Amino acid sequence: MPASPRRSQRPYDIWPGFVDALASLLIALIFVLVMFIIAQFFLGEAISGKDVAIDRLRRQIAELAEMLNLEREAGAELKRSLAQLSEELRSSVERRDRLAEELERTRAGAEASARAAESATSEVERLSGQLAGERARAGEAESALTSERELSASARAEVELLNRQIAALREELARIAAALEVAETQVKEQNVQISDLGRRLNVALAGKVEELARYRSEFFGRLREILGDRLDIQVVGDRFVFQSEVLFDTGSAVINVPGREQLVSLADALNDLGPRIPPDIAWVLQVNGHTDRRPINTPLYPSNWELSSARATAVVKFLIQSGVPSERLAATGFGEHQPIDAADSDEAWRRNRRIELKLTQP
Repeated sequence: MPASPRRSQRPYDIWPGFVDALASLLIALIFVLVMFIIAQFFLGEAISGKDVAIDRLRRQIAELAEMLNLEREAGAELKRSLAQLSEELRSSVERRDRLAEELERTRAGAEASARAAESATSEVERLSGQLAGERARAGEAESALTSERELSASARAEVELLNRQIAALREELARIAAALEVAETQVKEQNVQISDLGRRLNVALAGKVEELARYRSEFFGRLREILGDRLDIQVVGDRFVFQSEVLFDTGSAVINVPGREQLVSLADALNDLGPRIPPDIAWVLQVNGHTDRRPINTPLYPSNWELSSARATAVVKFLIQSGVPSERLAATGFGEHQPIDAADSDEAWRRNRRIELKLTQP
């Protein structure tokens, strides 16, 4: 009897299919886990980058706050300097007004003396006329005396009276002439005093300026000895000029290492010269920052004004750290507005990017 078809077939084995499905599921889980790890890695890198950026921004904010404080201090110093200059100007105006008043009084006295002299001259002329008339009358009287040879007592008294009047008039004329001479002498003496006062003021001012110029010349000579004959460091008039590349990298206000070495030499020269300048000579080292005409726009320096001011301030801060008294320093930024070469070339731009030092009066 033939066997049943169901019994003749082998039982179906599902285990290999189950193993394949399990392996596929395991591979998928491993892939998902690997992707998750990679995503975590990149996410951690991104967060780390954000932290670095945040730290950098915080440092920038701190630098800006420090620059703002320095600007405020510079503003306060400028206000103090302005107040001092205003006080000196007020004193000078008061001295000028006093001298003008004295001169006006002197002129008034001279005019009064001149009027008195004119009056005295008129009086002398009048008295001279009277004297001439009296002399004529005396001559007539003498003629009458000669002709008549007799004089009455009244005639003699009149002649005596006339003689006394003539003597009194002569004394009055001498007194007026002496007073006029005294007045003219006083006017001359006052004019001499005013001229001498002006001359002494001019000599004193010229002496202070000349003495400061002598110390400036000594300071520049000392810098030339220290820095040598470098083409990127020159003397232009009364200013010592550093090309910006000597002290700063492009677009930066942070002093580089070679620049620090140059500024240390500058600070040594200032610290050596400063104590030898007499206390009555007011002086200050003015640090001026200049850029070329090419525009700049960065988060730290929106324009060349900020860059030039930041560079001048950086030099001043370094000199203060090197022992130079802060009251002897001033920082100013001029941006691109005072070029020394108006051409549009790399060489002209390089010359215009500079730091200028000027030893001057505040």
